[in-house]
Order: sequence, then C-alpha cells, then structure tokens
Amino acid sequence: MRLRNKPWAPELIAAHPELIATAETSDLAGKWAQRFADPKLPVELEIGSGKGQFIIGMAQAHPEINYIAMELQTPAIGMILKKQLELQLPNLQLFLGDGADLTDFFATNEIQNLYLNFSDPWPKTKHAKRRLTYRTFLNQYHAVLPADGQLRFKTDNQGLFEYSLISLNANQWQFDFISLDLHQSERQEINIETEYEQKFAAKGQVIYALDAHYRTETTS
Repeated sequence: MRLRNKPWAPELIAAHPELIATAETSDLAGKWAQRFADPKLPVELEIGSGKGQFIIGMAQAHPEINYIAMELQTPAIGMILKKQLELQLPNLQLFLGDGADLTDFFATNEIQNLYLNFSDPWPKTKHAKRRLTYRTFLNQYHAVLPADGQLRFKTDNQGLFEYSLISLNANQWQFDFISLDLHQSERQEINIETEYEQKFAAKGQVIYALDAHYRTETTS
C-alpha cells in the first residue's frame, strides 16, 4: 500500500546515516555487521517493513540478534527512523532500497534469516514476476542466506500463500513450518504481529505462515 508523502522524511534520512543506509550508499555488501553496536551477532532482514511494528518488536524481543528493516517507500522508512530515534535500539538498522536488487547490497551468507510479511499479492497472472516469492526473488534469497538460513513468510492472502507453496517447492526449498491459521497455532505464543496482521486478524481473517530453507541436493 502506498503511503501518503511525508515531506520531512528525506531530510531526516539524510541527517542520520548512522541509522539508515540507502541504495546510493556504496560498498554495503559484506559490511552490514559493522553498522551495529555488536557486529558479532547474527543479522536478520525484513523486506518490506512498512511502518516498522514487526521489526521493532523483533529487535526489542531479541537483543541477541541484529535486524535490518528494508523498505522501498521513503515515507514508510522515515516513520521507522522516527521511532528508532526515540528508541535507540542498538540492534536495529534501516535500509531504503529495493528487494529486487538484494544481491547488490548483501553478500553471500550475510543474512541469517529473512522475513516477508504481508507482501503485495499481485493477484493478476501477468504480474506474477513481481511477487516476492517468484523464482527470481527466491534465487536472491538463496544467495544471501546460509545453508541453515530460513525464509519466514506471513500473509492473509490465500492465493499468494498457495502460489508461494508451489513456487518454493518447485525451486528447491524445503518447508520447516506451515500453518493455515497462525493465530491458532503453537507459534502464536512467540509471534510478533505487524500492523496489517492486527488489522486483518481483528476482522476475523486467517493468517497463513511458513518457514522454509533452501534444499541442497546431495549426490551419493
């Protein structure tokens, strides 16, 4: 969803390079850990962080992990930055950039786990290549994740969820967790909700979720 323009956002972003990187920032790949207070911690990434409720919640709940909020919309990332300036979480960094260019900004094995939450479903068949679980995106996730790294996905859209199951399976990903009703599963006890998730759940909509890792073929 396109947010209203925030005229103050570009100036705020430009004023805080210590908290937020942009696609114009050079030489990012392989050096993300150095942007955090503790560079020894594993780094996890959310693509499409919206207003930041999920990624901020994760950073607060898991100080033993470093998190990156990646967002394409300047108004959205500006809102996250505004919250981060108040919270000053040492394990949260922001990135204004496009998930389609992931391997330009992250090195091999640099991200431990990757989150996709309530991504645009792009329901028309002709727009399938824009879905964040289309094979070209999956190839990039595989490139930046280690062998045990997971893609963790949540959506309220049944069509996108079914498509994602098929796409992941067809592109050599193995499922570690699948839920057709996340809020009624054992995972809900530790589930950090997004803004959209709370909105949809309040209307009685089912939330779908999965975890998957790339399946490396072995030869005997």
